[in-house]
Amino acid sequence: MTDDPILTATLGLLAMFIMIVLHVPVGIAMGVVGVVGTGLIIGFEPALTLLATEPSAAMAAEGLAVIAMFLLMGNLAHAGGLSDELYRLAHVAVGHFKGGLLFATIAACAGFGAICGSSVATTATMAKIALPQMLSRGYAQSIAAGAIASGGTLGMIIPPSVVMILYAILTENSIIALFLAAIVPGLLAVVLYFVAIAVAVRRYPALAPNETQASWQQRRQTARSSWAVVLLAVVVSGGIYTGIFTVSEAASVGASVAFLLAWLRKRLTTHNFLASLSDTAANTGLIFVIIIGASVFSYFATLSGLPEAIVTWIESMQLPGWMVLALLMVFFLILGSIFDTIAAMVLTLPFVYPIIIGLGYDPVWWGVINIVVIELGMITPPIGINVFVLHGMAKDLPLKTIFKGVTPFLVADLVRLVLLLVFPSLSLWLPKQLGWM
Repeated sequence: MTDDPILTATLGLLAMFIMIVLHVPVGIAMGVVGVVGTGLIIGFEPALTLLATEPSAAMAAEGLAVIAMFLLMGNLAHAGGLSDELYRLAHVAVGHFKGGLLFATIAACAGFGAICGSSVATTATMAKIALPQMLSRGYAQSIAAGAIASGGTLGMIIPPSVVMILYAILTENSIIALFLAAIVPGLLAVVLYFVAIAVAVRRYPALAPNETQASWQQRRQTARSSWAVVLLAVVVSGGIYTGIFTVSEAASVGASVAFLLAWLRKRLTTHNFLASLSDTAANTGLIFVIIIGASVFSYFATLSGLPEAIVTWIESMQLPGWMVLALLMVFFLILGSIFDTIAAMVLTLPFVYPIIIGLGYDPVWWGVINIVVIELGMITPPIGINVFVLHGMAKDLPLKTIFKGVTPFLVADLVRLVLLLVFPSLSLWLPKQLGWM
């Protein structure tokens, strides 16, 4: 046992980051430091009981089942060809503008993000579907890659979002309130990305060719053939927001509908069905390890008194709230460029959340801001995770080219972040109007 818990917690944080740099999985690193740190403070016999209580609590939490169901829904939707249909639908709707496939890619990313809830999965899927189409039609590599990497970030802000569900569970906030709070910021992101594309192709015409407008007959045919993806979105989102389903029920119904659609349309083979189950199990297991590790580490951090000490220290500096927020934005931009969204958020919640609450900010508003700024970090040089995912999917695209293409979308994201910080009502108006706050 130690007489200085705060020193122990500080050394534990340092040890955890060293382990992460050495490529120890984030959940394992947090769990190990949490158990050892707790053992040093109150003794190893009670500390070791955390290895039993925290995993069992996580496995028994009904809310966490939502994550597995939404992941399964996204995988089955992709296996059933819904992502291809979504891209074709977006193409006939907005593809006739100059740079039309860029608009279609952003629209498809938003739609697929609403189905799968994952930034990385959205980026990887659109890299397979949209990138070959754009390059074959003469789009510049930079802007094509930039649209996919940036559009992929919409997977975490467009509801339903796995990260939002996780934030709501860990902070004991309403999942539906968070979903509602993210609708306007998500739509704002799409609009600003459209503006960024329009400005870029107008200023540099060589980035994208002129596209031909689809006939109304082609649009009707595409809309009819894309009924499945519209049905899935209406069932899940409509069920949640009208109160027909709880979020847990909507996730289960969504996974079932995605399965039936893929099966009835004869697109669900044994191979891709098993692949969907395998990918869902792998990602769910990864998230659960992070949650369990975060719970153990959070127990250790709370026991040490470090979060309270940090809050007290910040209050003693008498910084205005906007300056604290500005420092947090810089911190999360750096963190988001290094870590996966879930890891970045879970790592910081025990320390940052008390600061936000102590400053009097709304926890639902902060949930949206937190996700937006970390997602921005995922396309920020030098280590944007989405950029590296895209590079891994298309190795002939140099990283420098992708980062160049991301630039106009980064500017759009910064504008959106400033608007959400200055006008919190953009996030909070809808959940307040619908009685969820």
